[in-house]
Amino acid sequence: MLHGWIILDKPVGLGSTQAVSAIKRILKEAGEPKTKVGHGGTLDPLASGVLPIALGEATKLASRMLDATKAYAFTIRFGEETDTLDGEGQVIATSAVRPNRDAVEAVLHRFTGVIEQVPPAYSALKIEGKPAYERTRAGEQVEMKARSVAVHELRLLESCADEATLLATVSKGTYIRSLARDIAQALGTVGRVSKLRRTRAGPFSLEQAISLDFLSEAAKARQFDGAVLPLTAALDDIPALPVTPGQAQLLRHGQTLAGFPATPGLQLACLDEVPVALVEALAGGLRVVRGFNL
Repeated sequence: MLHGWIILDKPVGLGSTQAVSAIKRILKEAGEPKTKVGHGGTLDPLASGVLPIALGEATKLASRMLDATKAYAFTIRFGEETDTLDGEGQVIATSAVRPNRDAVEAVLHRFTGVIEQVPPAYSALKIEGKPAYERTRAGEQVEMKARSVAVHELRLLESCADEATLLATVSKGTYIRSLARDIAQALGTVGRVSKLRRTRAGPFSLEQAISLDFLSEAAKARQFDGAVLPLTAALDDIPALPVTPGQAQLLRHGQTLAGFPATPGLQLACLDEVPVALVEALAGGLRVVRGFNL
């Protein structure tokens, strides 16, 4: 059974759940044992780029991907705003104002650092247990509340008469569609996202991403080198901690290792380089955060 990560270069038009289903189908058709598959953070159907797909025991780390910093290249089309803030929705506002490159660069500092952002009404955020987009599509007036997000980097890549392409590195919960809307409004016009590509999610980048066709060929040939990264690829910032067979057995049963000397913080307990558990070193010993059945 496969345990690790497929870093998918998701094409436009494919939803994250559809991507998971496609990978399950590819593995099944190639005769691979039934494997648990999940994604590490939703990517809109109209967006392309890095979508981490967890296999087997790596699914236990998917929540770390949800919380990870992400980077996007996106294009704002000035002059029209839609209800979805992208090219899929209905136009709700227009403007004849077209900002030049200098004007765009001059406002970017206002959207860097910790900022307040109102999420799109067409988003998966839940309002009283129901996704906002479902309520909006049902005709409800949805009030989206502002919340704090962090924009670590925001820079202009190129600009032309009607569009500007930017690169943003952002925290969990940041909506690029909202960022595009707010930048356009700060420039005295309106705008929407016309292109969106995720270039990084946590430790994973486009350099590691593969297509569904590449995965399909690799699966048929039973050659997963270059297609499936190890489980530990998502833990490149976590130091390894060697343990003995006896200690590994206790950790696999979720028990705390009392009096174990270790640097405070998260550690990856390993037995002969095989991951046993993600543990947290506390004053009372090692506490299991996530155990792995490898």
